[in-house]
Amino acid sequence: MKAVSSVFTSLLILLLVFGCSQDKNGGEKTFFLDLGQFTVESLGSNITVVQDGAGRRLILVPRGQSVPEGYEGMEVVRIPVKRVVAYRFFDVAVLKALGSLDTLVAVTIPKKDWYLTEIRDGMDQGRITYIGRPDAIDYERLKRLRPDLVLTWDIAALPMLKSLGIHAVVTTTPVAMCLSTRMKFVEFLAPFLGKEGEAKEFIKRVKRALDDIREKTSSHTLFRPKVMWGDIYEKRVLVEPGNSWIGQLIGLVNSDYLFEDVYGASCIEINLERFLYSGRDADIYFTYRTPATGATSKDALKAINPLISTIRPLQPGGRVYSPRPEFVQQQDRLDEIFTEIAAILHPDLYPGYRLKFFLRLPEHDPPAGDNPDGRRP
Repeated sequence: MKAVSSVFTSLLILLLVFGCSQDKNGGEKTFFLDLGQFTVESLGSNITVVQDGAGRRLILVPRGQSVPEGYEGMEVVRIPVKRVVAYRFFDVAVLKALGSLDTLVAVTIPKKDWYLTEIRDGMDQGRITYIGRPDAIDYERLKRLRPDLVLTWDIAALPMLKSLGIHAVVTTTPVAMCLSTRMKFVEFLAPFLGKEGEAKEFIKRVKRALDDIREKTSSHTLFRPKVMWGDIYEKRVLVEPGNSWIGQLIGLVNSDYLFEDVYGASCIEINLERFLYSGRDADIYFTYRTPATGATSKDALKAINPLISTIRPLQPGGRVYSPRPEFVQQQDRLDEIFTEIAAILHPDLYPGYRLKFFLRLPEHDPPAGDNPDGRRP
C-alpha cells in the first residue's frame, strides 16, 4: 500500500511541477515541460521549442514574428497551425480534447472505421479528406490540401513530407506512453494550436478523476485483483507492458498487473509460455479484440485460439472484457476511461456503474436476436 501511495505521489509531482523562470524582459515566464520522450520549452514571447517522439527539435513561432537569434537553423513552424493532418485515432482525440477538431483537414483512416460523428460528418461534407493508408499515402492530394502540420507515427514518411515543404511531428515513441505522459500529451500539441489553457483544464479534469479513484480504492485491501491485458494471435503474443499507462493505472487502482515486469512498446511481444503462465493466476483479462473482430463471448475467444482457453478468466465465472470498437477514438474522455477501469477492477466500490467503453463477455454467444447486457462490471 505504501508503495502504491509513493508512486501516486511521484506522479502528482510530475504532473504539477516544472522548471520556471522569468524571461529577460522581466515579464513573461519561460518554462520547460518534460513529457516522457517529448519536451516543451517556452522561450517567452509565445515562442516555443518542442522535441517530438523521434527526438527532432522544432521551433514554434507566431506568424509575423522573427525567429530568435541562435535558432535560425531549426525547422520553423508558424503558429497557430490552422490545417492539420492526423495519422492516428489518438492524435484526433487529442485535437478534440483541445477543442481543435476544426483544424483537421485529412486522415489516413477510411470513413468506415470511424465512429466519431464529427469525423464522419466532416468526411461527408468534404471538410476532412481521406488521403490513403499510411503505406499508400496520396502525396499529390496531401500537397493540394496545404496542411500546416502532419501528426504521424511514420518516421519513414518524414523525408517525403520535408521535400513537399510540409511540417510534421512524430507523436509516438519506441517506448509505451506512461500514465503521466498519456495525461499530459495535450501539453505537447497545445502550443501548435494556441490551446495551452484548454490543455491545463483537461489535465485538471483527469487529475480530479485520479484523485477520486485513489480515494475510493486506496483502503480497499480485502481483494487485489490480478489483471492481464493482451492477446494471442496466429503468430504472435502481444501485451501491454508494465511501463504503459494501462499497467501503471492498474497498479494505482490497488490491483496487481501480471505483466508489470515487462518493459517496452505498447503491444509488445512476449512468448506464449509467459502469457499462459500469468493467465493461471489472473482474475480479470482484457483482450485487445473487439466484438467486431471476434470477441463476442468467452467461447468465441476459445474458438479463435484454443490455447487461450487454459487461462483462468476464461473458465466459468471468470471475468473477460473487450473494448468497444469506438474506445480507441475516445481518448479525449480519459477521465471517464480511468474511472471505468477502476469500476471493472473494484465493482463493489462503484455500485450501479454501467460500462461505456468496455463490454463484459458472456460465457457463450447469445441466440440470434438476443441482446445480453454486457454493461455491468
